[in-house]
Amino acid sequence: MPNILFFGDSLTAGYGLANPAIESFPALIGRKLQIENPRFLVINAGQSGDTSGGGLNRIDYWLSRPVDVFVLELGINDVIRQIPPSTTQKNLQAIIYKVKTKYPTAKMALMGMRLPDFLHSSYSAQFNSIYVQIAAANQMALVPFFLEGVAGKSNLNLRDKIHPSAEGYKVIAANVWPVIQRLIAG
Repeated sequence: MPNILFFGDSLTAGYGLANPAIESFPALIGRKLQIENPRFLVINAGQSGDTSGGGLNRIDYWLSRPVDVFVLELGINDVIRQIPPSTTQKNLQAIIYKVKTKYPTAKMALMGMRLPDFLHSSYSAQFNSIYVQIAAANQMALVPFFLEGVAGKSNLNLRDKIHPSAEGYKVIAANVWPVIQRLIAG
């Protein structure tokens, strides 16, 4: 059975949801796969609070099992910890390199993050550009902004105004699903 590994932070893990095994975006993608292509096994390797460096430290564990499709969602916690965008980019690239080295035929998708445009800082400009650069350099599928249609909408986020609610994850899954469909189709 081919595996789809969703590797990320709390946004992948489904932090704050009543039942992440059912409501997180990997779980919602898994339900769509059961209908359209039930041969895939979805693995949620989200870890709340993880940074790109933390992901780099734990990727080898998750590569101990076959990976046919790799979905990477990390980096926003780097901003919270004021990690330079160049370090985030380096760590994300190292994760991708490890996956490509172990599973050269794995198809890959990158879930992009973006800081609000109103920040107008060199940090936000650098951060916002890393996902496009990484996806292009690695010929990966890219979701330009993982939280598109959810960020800033109180009815789609938990009370912390950071993490999506179950309804928010439905929007995210709908945005990500076409990318996953293309990866498993070709």
